[in-house]
Amino acid sequence: MKKFSIFCMLFIVMALVFVLGFGYKSSPVPNNYYEVYLNEKSLGVIKSADELENYIDENGAYYKRKFNVDNVYSPKGLQIRKITTYNDKVDSVSSIYKKISSKEKFTIKGYEFALKKQVNDEEGNPQVTTRTVYVLDKKVFKNAISKLIETFVGKDAYKAYIDDSQVEIESTGENIQNVYIDEDITVKETKIPVNETIYTDENELANYLLYGEQQKSMNYIVKAGDTVESVAFNNKVSPEELLIANETLTSENNLLYPGQQLKIVETNPQISVVEESYVVEDIESKFTTEERYDNNIVIGQDKVIQQGENGLERVSQNVRKVNGIINYVDPKGKTVLKEPVSKIILKGNKYIPDVGSTTSWGWPTDSGWTLSSGYVWRSNPVTGRRELHGGLDISGTGYGSKIYATNNGRVKEAGYHYSYGNHVIINHNNGYLTLYAHMSRINVKVGQVVARGDVIGYVGMTGVATGPHVHYEIWKGCDYCRINPMSMY
Repeated sequence: MKKFSIFCMLFIVMALVFVLGFGYKSSPVPNNYYEVYLNEKSLGVIKSADELENYIDENGAYYKRKFNVDNVYSPKGLQIRKITTYNDKVDSVSSIYKKISSKEKFTIKGYEFALKKQVNDEEGNPQVTTRTVYVLDKKVFKNAISKLIETFVGKDAYKAYIDDSQVEIESTGENIQNVYIDEDITVKETKIPVNETIYTDENELANYLLYGEQQKSMNYIVKAGDTVESVAFNNKVSPEELLIANETLTSENNLLYPGQQLKIVETNPQISVVEESYVVEDIESKFTTEERYDNNIVIGQDKVIQQGENGLERVSQNVRKVNGIINYVDPKGKTVLKEPVSKIILKGNKYIPDVGSTTSWGWPTDSGWTLSSGYVWRSNPVTGRRELHGGLDISGTGYGSKIYATNNGRVKEAGYHYSYGNHVIINHNNGYLTLYAHMSRINVKVGQVVARGDVIGYVGMTGVATGPHVHYEIWKGCDYCRINPMSMY
């Protein structure tokens, strides 16, 4: 019995030695395992890196079906590092998978397009913006870009440019010289997190590139008297945007009928499609108004002794558009087809009154001008903000050409403004004021009395401007109470 007790005690001691000595001690032979890190934080140790990658792929059936891909991969922040250790303790692949899936999204292989562009903020300071687009097939991006270009340039015109089949200009017309994307585009193959917006359809991507993520759309029922211009203005979009959203409309001159349904959609282009064209067109040249003074006529009793008549000029220009909007005009030539006939007004007294007419307004530039932007709602070409363009942008007469006072008055401001650049404001003392902006040089001083047709400055591109032009505003009743200048002509 005593021997038996000794034997039992010996057996227990040996068992404890085995459990304590071998169960929890390090292995006498080092093991090659793999430690898993997610965003530099350890999740545990596994035996095989390939086993974890295979497990992730095998459990990614949902994403394989959703994106029509063959493989699903680990998150970008996952690192698997080989380690050598005497510790035998390892984690199961399934437990590591659960930890990963609770913290980060898995990835699939695709392409990342980075769209970089330098823009100026409201104060003119340069800044670089970057947009990222993910696709699984490069062709999706390429075809979406082509669709966007066709939207702004025109499908037939773009095809003729690509095929080198544009009709030669004999009298008037337009030929595209160049079309390109202004952004710096780079592409790289990468693993894309499955929660990112990944485009697999070129039409869907083209729609995003045109309208952005937050597309604002509504329907409008045409009323009697509506025009393309009035519908666009009243719904705070530009005429160009209205034409883009409604394929049945081909021109601002299209007639609308009551009950016609139109789509109103604000564009928010994510990239800049630049179109450079050579344009020859016949443009009316505004007649000038000549004022003659007679001491026998009471001041303010004007008398028209000759009606004015517009002329016609054939004007050639190099025109640059960004997303369908003119932002630079370079005049190349001008041929007079019909001389304008001046309007002659007989006015009382020979001195220059500082009170302007309320019924007769002059034009602020020489002939051959192009209206690059009207009194319309639009996305600001510099800041991208949606806003009312409160005046006319008159281009095409060339850098340094003359700017004229459009009515008699007294100069209220003549100086520099961060946005308007060199500008002049004239108070016509008849309830109206006019503003002339972006001058290269100012030709008048504050307090000076000017007559309609006096040279007050010269065309430039000071302040926030994309090209040489004069920004012309008419205010009624108070400072900055803007009205459509074309309503006065």
